[in-house]
Amino acid sequence: MTMNIFRLTLILVLLICLPVRAEKAVRVTYKTLVNGNELPGGARTVIETDGATVRIIALTGEKQGLQMPSPLQSSFIDLEGRQYINVADMPDGSRISTVTHFKDLPTAEISSDFETIAGYKCVRSRVIYFSNTIDIWYTTEAGLAGTPVPAYGVPEGLVLRIVRNGNNVTEAEAVEPVRDRDFRVSLPGNRGKEVDRMTFEHLLREAFVASVVVFDNAVINWEGEVTNPEFGIRDTIYRFAGGTVILKKVALPQVHDRYSLFAEVTEYSAGDAYDRTGTVFVIPQGDPVTFIDGLTRGHKNLPLHTDRHGKEYSGVTATDEYRPPVELVRFFTPFGVRNYNEKRTVPGLVWEDSAYYKQELTRYLPLLRGEVWIGAFIGNYDRGGHRLSLRLKYYPETRDIEFPASSEKWISSVFNTLPIMEMAGQQYGTMFDGDTLSVSVEIPEGLRSLQMVFITTGHGGWGGGDEFNPKLNELLVDGRRVWSFVPWRSDCGTYRRYNPASGNFWNGLSSSDYSRSGWCPGSVSEPLIIPLDNLTPGRHSFSVTVPLGKPEGGSFSHWNISGVLIGEKK
Repeated sequence: MTMNIFRLTLILVLLICLPVRAEKAVRVTYKTLVNGNELPGGARTVIETDGATVRIIALTGEKQGLQMPSPLQSSFIDLEGRQYINVADMPDGSRISTVTHFKDLPTAEISSDFETIAGYKCVRSRVIYFSNTIDIWYTTEAGLAGTPVPAYGVPEGLVLRIVRNGNNVTEAEAVEPVRDRDFRVSLPGNRGKEVDRMTFEHLLREAFVASVVVFDNAVINWEGEVTNPEFGIRDTIYRFAGGTVILKKVALPQVHDRYSLFAEVTEYSAGDAYDRTGTVFVIPQGDPVTFIDGLTRGHKNLPLHTDRHGKEYSGVTATDEYRPPVELVRFFTPFGVRNYNEKRTVPGLVWEDSAYYKQELTRYLPLLRGEVWIGAFIGNYDRGGHRLSLRLKYYPETRDIEFPASSEKWISSVFNTLPIMEMAGQQYGTMFDGDTLSVSVEIPEGLRSLQMVFITTGHGGWGGGDEFNPKLNELLVDGRRVWSFVPWRSDCGTYRRYNPASGNFWNGLSSSDYSRSGWCPGSVSEPLIIPLDNLTPGRHSFSVTVPLGKPEGGSFSHWNISGVLIGEKK
């Protein structure tokens, strides 16, 4: 009798000590709030755990329209193996996976704070993840472990709330026992190609990106006479101006307006040692005369602009029958990167392999859809010249594949004084010598948010030249100044590691270190946005003034200035 009482007492003590709400398996549904507001569409995250394995399920919620093809991701936590497993089925039919061990996850600091969440007593732990403060509330009362975000760490309990930086909250709204006696969460058998975690995340992101290689290590050099294949064939590189201009007709994705567009340009020297002006451009189509006429038949076949001295410049200003090339990226090659890396060493400096430029082109998205002509130019007279690669990357801003309603854009290039056909006789932009660059443009009805995208750089590479002397640029509309700016870059020394062939002076500076008029060797020149909201429909005169420096001996100053009008149609 005494022994039975003892056994009964022991059982009661054990029952009291066990978690009063322990379950064999549970399903937890989480909602996410940002600044107190739920994410649109009612997206939810669900985890299912049987005590040994956790499956994480992302529910996208209600969506408007069809969904674009995207990776189908499955996430698991192997509690016994102490590892976090991600598997993704890619749109191209392949499967990839990655495994992260618990020891490689952030280590939490346990606090003494307690709070009841979804009926469970929870303790707060904290981790620092990529400089973000993450508070993780978890309970041991359920007798199970699991979390919707294993990347923050997997505590010895069931996570019911995660707070990131105090304003992003993922919280359990339902904890449901799974009553199926045979319920088990199975780890994936076929994991496909296993990669490291960073590669996995990169491949997931890149699966959404439409990427087009326009030029791949293309030669831009001086050869004098160039023989081209039959003109007009898609995906064929044509070379003009002695080989310093390359041109290609490409088919670009017909994406809708909810995309961001970026250009990635890579360049290195294959012989040329100097800093050179470079540009990537698109040729407007549909006019009686296009820049292609100048490339194929000679620049004198383009409309002429005549300055007050009677000097003629071909193809630099818009007319009713012609629009100059739209400049997408203006870049400047460094002094001999790659080709001269081993020919000039400087203690403490490790030269870069190539120059890399990435610039957003979303404003030009309407011009970069479907079949277009894209070109690139680097001014040089070197047989080896340069090698250039250009990739356009389209990033979706929505997962919907239906075209959202969007406003149509009006885009019209006004002027471009950069002599793309410099090596074929096109004149430098010296029309600012006591003069103005003036162009008459018809602004259509029904535009809003009109602006000019303006790129300007000064040149004249001696002490008195405009390259090394700040000069005021002014834009006048109908004779009235609407904008002024002094283009000047004082950060050129930042790019020293791209310039192995740059001259080193007695005072410890390199020629690539010196400040310049809106540019640096090895960098891009950022476009300036000039608002023109108040401009009424009709014909208007756009004029640019710059106090051009005087020539000295055989040296002269010039300015490369491009301007494109962009407005939204109401």
